[in-house]
Amino acid sequence: MLILCAAVGGFFLDLLFGDPAWLPHPVVWMGKYITWAEGRLRARLPKTPEGERRGGVILAVSLPLLTLFITLGVCRLARAIHPLLELAVQTFWGAQALAVKGLASESGNVYRALAAQDLDGARRAVARIVGRDTQELSAEGVTKAAVETVAENFSDGVAAPMLYLLLGGAPLALTYKAVNTMDSMVGYRNERYLHFGRAAAKLDDAANYLPSRVAALFWIAAAALTGQDGRGAWRIWRRDRRNHASPNSAQTESACAGALGIQLGGPASYFGKRYEKPTIGDALRPAQPEDIRKANRMLYAGSVLLLLCGAAARYLMTTR
Repeated sequence: MLILCAAVGGFFLDLLFGDPAWLPHPVVWMGKYITWAEGRLRARLPKTPEGERRGGVILAVSLPLLTLFITLGVCRLARAIHPLLELAVQTFWGAQALAVKGLASESGNVYRALAAQDLDGARRAVARIVGRDTQELSAEGVTKAAVETVAENFSDGVAAPMLYLLLGGAPLALTYKAVNTMDSMVGYRNERYLHFGRAAAKLDDAANYLPSRVAALFWIAAAALTGQDGRGAWRIWRRDRRNHASPNSAQTESACAGALGIQLGGPASYFGKRYEKPTIGDALRPAQPEDIRKANRMLYAGSVLLLLCGAAARYLMTTR
């Protein structure tokens, strides 16, 4: 019951406050460890593909295990002091593992800049939430980037941590965040990380495989509930869910593209290099700034639906 209460409490805590900049966040410390460990491993291991892959494996194993052991230890210490203290710790960490409000807030900044016809401001705002180059994006390109980010991060910023939170409490949710943070920092197929980041990328693919597909189904349901094209979301998801180099990224993006009747994906530039990527969805109309707000409504609806269903499943499991 403690895990259920922490998950529900953490969800609403995230909705109310998000991630205040002044508050220490576990992901920041994970990022510092990744940077430190990468430097040490690269200095000590052979500068060959095999040496880099070995260093990447060490990183991919050490950070999740450290995260799990430290968070479990803190929770057990809190429980020894008082069960309510453990509940408070798990609720707080549960909120930090989720990103509903932060995602909606950051994408909302992009919408407001576009609505004010401030393209440079919109480019700067979307650069905060995407990994691609944004300085040359058109207004439609900025809109698509923001919508793609909302859809994709519904999976790895909301659905996956929520499912792991309901399954194993805050320690498991933060362990997932460690895996996801590694992928976002070193899981690139560029010259620097092609070998070093391979283990982190594969681990992230495995951790997100089931959650991404669950997230897509809840996004389709959210599309129907919010007045978007639920049938279109289902059709495009079935057709385009594999249109990405990652086995997981196009799951929610395809459902979102179908729900809105727009085309996502396509070529994008990263670190000054253009990458050809398949398109997702049909270009029934141009993407418009209002699509960001529609995506956020589906984000909120899908998150609430997932919480309700996940909490019900957790409750039934613990009361049998």
